[in-house]
Amino acid sequence: MHKIGIVFRSEFLRRVRSKWFVITTVLGPVLLFAMMAIPPVIGIMASGTDEQSVALVDETNVLAAPLAARSDPRLTFVPVDASAYALRAEVEAGRYDGFLVLPDGILEGGVNARYYSVEGGGFTMESRLERALNEVVIDHRLGALNVSPDVRAIMASSTGVRLLKITEEGTAADSAAASSLLGMMMGFVIYIAMIIYGAYVMHGVMEEKQSRVLEIVVSSVRPFELLMGKVLGIGAMGLLQMGVWAAFLLILTLSAGGIAAIFLDPSDFNLPEGVSGEDLAAAADIGLPQMAPELFVWFLLFFLGGYLLYSSLFAAIGSTVEHQQDAQGLMFPVTILIIIPMLFISVIVESPNSTLAIALSMIPFFSPVLMVLRIAVTEVPFWQALLAFLLLCATFVGAIWICGRIYRVGILMYGKKPTLRDLARWLRYQ
Repeated sequence: MHKIGIVFRSEFLRRVRSKWFVITTVLGPVLLFAMMAIPPVIGIMASGTDEQSVALVDETNVLAAPLAARSDPRLTFVPVDASAYALRAEVEAGRYDGFLVLPDGILEGGVNARYYSVEGGGFTMESRLERALNEVVIDHRLGALNVSPDVRAIMASSTGVRLLKITEEGTAADSAAASSLLGMMMGFVIYIAMIIYGAYVMHGVMEEKQSRVLEIVVSSVRPFELLMGKVLGIGAMGLLQMGVWAAFLLILTLSAGGIAAIFLDPSDFNLPEGVSGEDLAAAADIGLPQMAPELFVWFLLFFLGGYLLYSSLFAAIGSTVEHQQDAQGLMFPVTILIIIPMLFISVIVESPNSTLAIALSMIPFFSPVLMVLRIAVTEVPFWQALLAFLLLCATFVGAIWICGRIYRVGILMYGKKPTLRDLARWLRYQ
């Protein structure tokens, strides 16, 4: 244990004092926040400047006027009396973004409108055109049946659903969407961290092997002690970094009400100026994410367990090869195990208490991501979270024993890429 402590301290201090650690620790939360904030901001900016003009060729002679009346600054309909050939030239010249042909049989159904453009309309444009066209077609059909305006207004009205969550204090706005986003973000952070730190351990072992430093080190430290100290030292560095990032998430979550208040006007909800962000969000039926202390603790524990498990596997891989190209084939199975839980995120979010979700979150190779996501989305029984963590720890103990036996032989092997048969033979060495 004394020698493991020496290796642990050396690995931890050497990396924590590096500029790389300081920069990534500070910039990590900033980049994460930017990844979350930039796409919505770009979407808002794009939607505000997306002005399109569409020429209308109305073969029904009744839909052009009502459709033009539904024009807005983002989408303008211009009735024209021109052939498709002439309109094509005008679209290519840039006078119109496209032209929409309303065939004669569209009012009876069974015939679709046709939209022509140079760049293609895309999903958003298709939705806009269909929504506007359906409104005028339905309105015309109701008028043909002499349906009164009052009935039309009733049919056009919509009823919303307010989602409420039952709590011990009563009810509160449902924060499932916000909690799901928070859980997915935490799971994604663990996913990225396991890949980055695992690869970091692997490259460190490969560099030491190439420089023949290990041949000197193993004369004083047993290979297993060296492996354990290296894994724990880099793991402590990662735990410190994850703690800083988790604290940032906690602060961001606690400030969610104030952030929401920036984009909401109290007068729209009949509230006085200076009202708290939480009250304003509740009036707008916005469920704010809740990051309970236990979620914070489980996030760090499952990150540490996942890191220890995968970094031991990556260290074993690094000890068997000398070059990055040789490691690719051996890395593939381990990388797949990290990627698989990301494929089941939607299943966990939609049904966090289903049998499939519970079973997947109990698998040690998947639990660092999926159990944290379940804890963020729903109330997971304590025994399930504890059992998943204990299984993860037990799997790490087994993995570090296996990887240690590979590591002790692999670090002194040069010039040959080992096969699976070679690895199996190394496990049997005494």
